[in-house]
Amino acid sequence: MMMMMKMIKDMLKKHKELLMYIFFGVLTTVVNFIAFGAFNNILGKNFYLVSNAIAWIISVVFAYMTNKLFVFHSNSFAPKTLFKELIEFFVARIFSFIIEEFGMWLFIDVFDFDVYSIKIIGFVITGQFIVKLSLAIIVVIMNYFFSKFIIFAKK
Repeated sequence: MMMMMKMIKDMLKKHKELLMYIFFGVLTTVVNFIAFGAFNNILGKNFYLVSNAIAWIISVVFAYMTNKLFVFHSNSFAPKTLFKELIEFFVARIFSFIIEEFGMWLFIDVFDFDVYSIKIIGFVITGQFIVKLSLAIIVVIMNYFFSKFIIFAKK
């Protein structure tokens, strides 16, 4: 039992950064989905791309702070470092945002995915939600590589 506990502890220590990224990535995704849902309700279903853009801005600010402080431990707030990180972070996120917006447009408007829905335990999961969730997984993976190897790369 002690051997198993040591193996688990060693594995957690070895992969702490990745696990923290996944944890905060999930929180960022939750922030994004809550904001998207709220603005989708306020603006209406036809304005889903606008709702997605607003949700993206909110979640990117959240993601930058959590990635900087808790995942990659970039503790410098020197203006030069901060400016460089912010620019690189937002440019990388803009790239993934374009992929997400294009994917949503493609699957919802072109392939009519929003006509599909799944009912699970009284909840209706819409085609819009399924598309957004699928694209979120792709975006999280892309963003990890941008953050790890470019934006917060150890010099």
